[in-house]
Amino acid sequence: MSQFMVDINLPEYPTEEFFALIPEQRAKINKLMSEGIITSYTLSEDRLKLWVMVNANTETEVMDVLASFPMLKFMRFQIHSLMFHQAIAFRFPAISLN
Repeated sequence: MSQFMVDINLPEYPTEEFFALIPEQRAKINKLMSEGIITSYTLSEDRLKLWVMVNANTETEVMDVLASFPMLKFMRFQIHSLMFHQAIAFRFPAISLN
């Protein structure tokens, strides 16, 4: 399995249709994250950029994941194949027996 980063541009002036699709998009992302297909989903502060980390075997599989996004028609994107992606894992603090 390889990792890919998808660099997505969102519309500068979103429509009502765009906003109406947000709950469906979030539900889809949550489902893909629970399945381990998407490992991170990041929105820029200005809400014009998304960065999505995807686990897939090929770029074609990444395209299939993107095709399932309800908001796809509002997105322009580039897919980047990664050598590696390193991140700090969220962990529970160590248990103290004191």
